Amino acid sequence: MKKILILFAILAMPSIAYLLMRTGKNKYTTLEIYGPKEPITKTVNGKIVVDTIYHSIGSFSLLNSDSTIVTEKLIEGKIFVADFFFTNCSSICPKMSGQLMRVQYEYKEDSSVVILSHTVDPEHDTPSVLKQYAKKYEAIPSKWVFLTGNKKTIYDLARNNYFISATGGDGGKEDFIHSEQMVLVDKKKHIRGYYDGTDVRDVRRLMDEIKLLEIEDEQSK
Repeated sequence: MKKILILFAILAMPSIAYLLMRTGKNKYTTLEIYGPKEPITKTVNGKIVVDTIYHSIGSFSLLNSDSTIVTEKLIEGKIFVADFFFTNCSSICPKMSGQLMRVQYEYKEDSSVVILSHTVDPEHDTPSVLKQYAKKYEAIPSKWVFLTGNKKTIYDLARNNYFISATGGDGGKEDFIHSEQMVLVDKKKHIRGYYDGTDVRDVRRLMDEIKLLEIEDEQSK
């Protein structure tokens, strides 16, 4: 038992050290909010102040691996991680899915954290194909959701909501997105981080920064 506790302490040490560097006893360092920002003026207690409207993930309607329509209601009040992959990928996608297994089990008991994996090859990746892929990576249905649907809709989400591709495109037959990025989104649907989903250390940072968002959420109540 003593050896198990020592091993746990060693494994947990990097995360604890990271959080201590980012947080203090009565304060914490917030993560950056990514995407376009729009300054607005408003009156508060008779004074004109400048506020900022931050980009947020918009509405969507896609199919999950059970052929059920999923909308943005799925992520209401949730912290979530999003990625874009395809099941026939033999390069970065298996690595990313393997790393998302780590994220899933790190937050297995935390219902406020979910994962959304969008296929960029919806013509091939039907709900039944995604269901088999989900089984392969031991995805928990309520925790890790695989999505497919109209290609133009998915590519518009990738480019104009998550900003994971710098190249233009119309979601047509010749258009293709292939990215190793994982995107962290907070409960207000603001993007708070980008991570290399093939890199073990960067995914560790992602998992630690989910904790920071939970601290931030608690502090704001």
